[in-house]
Amino acid sequence: MKNGQNVLTAAVTGLAPAVWGSTYLVTTELLPPDRPLLATTMRALPGGLVLLALGRKLPAGVWWWRALVLGVLNIGAFNFLLFVAAYRLPGGIAAMIMSAQPMFVVILAALFLGERLRALSAVACVMGAVGVVLLVFKGTVTLDAVGVLAAVGGALCMASGITLTKRWGRPEGVSLLTFTGWQLTVAGLLLLPFWLTLEDLPDGLTGTNVAGFAYLITFGAVLSYIIWFRGIERLPAVAVSFLALGSPVVAALLGYLFKDQTLSALQLLGVAVIFLAILLGQPRAPKKKPEDPGVHEHGETPGKNPAPPLASTQRITAGAPHHGGNPADPASGEMT
Repeated sequence: MKNGQNVLTAAVTGLAPAVWGSTYLVTTELLPPDRPLLATTMRALPGGLVLLALGRKLPAGVWWWRALVLGVLNIGAFNFLLFVAAYRLPGGIAAMIMSAQPMFVVILAALFLGERLRALSAVACVMGAVGVVLLVFKGTVTLDAVGVLAAVGGALCMASGITLTKRWGRPEGVSLLTFTGWQLTVAGLLLLPFWLTLEDLPDGLTGTNVAGFAYLITFGAVLSYIIWFRGIERLPAVAVSFLALGSPVVAALLGYLFKDQTLSALQLLGVAVIFLAILLGQPRAPKKKPEDPGVHEHGETPGKNPAPPLASTQRITAGAPHHGGNPADPASGEMT
């Protein structure tokens, strides 16, 4: 893939984390309060069922358990653990721990995908983590053990999901919409019993709530995950993992624009560092090898007569066998 195509694909794929970064604002401003599991379940299950109905194709063979694993890692368990961490770790600590996700992908991609460990990737991992710390850190906080484990588990889920999605690919004859529908449905069905058990139903839904859920289902799930899985197919796994760092940046910017939150000089520096880390984590176009000046377009070397075409040789030797006549005599059937 050419470098220009890589840049375009990375830009399109980066829209998915940007949309996910808006989830916090939509959840707090448009959805019923204190219902994270309701929001996560509604985000996944309706869109997944719609995509299944449109695709009219269920997994077959090994793809039953593969779809289950990918749905759990990419969406279900990841979102559940993310909400647990966000509620138990104040001050953006969850985002800091989640910023280790590209580091996990670097290791997993080297082990299972054969992607080469690059020094720039290691540097980008450190820069991404530092940038997130500068962006979200707000002072000394008490760390909750369950929250820390949930954040680490969420980062591992996302890293494993990216790696396995890249390794297994997409089954032949299955569209990207159907592939996404499988995973969203699995995630929604996984989250459904947790929602019904741990949260009560809201008293009622307002028009604002309906608009918020519609946004989460369409943009926050269906469109964003289709874009995300498309990017995983076309880009190295490590490059995709760095794009996820754009999510806290968008969340901070939207908070500044719509909730009167301030951005300090350190936070702006964190934004710049994160963007630089994302750029360093993207693939580079391979350098073209210099052409040998002694070889022409068809592989001929100046000063040497090219060999006669095979068809000509066969045509010359296709005559009668030699019987001792004059080599130059056409009757002999051969020429020297």
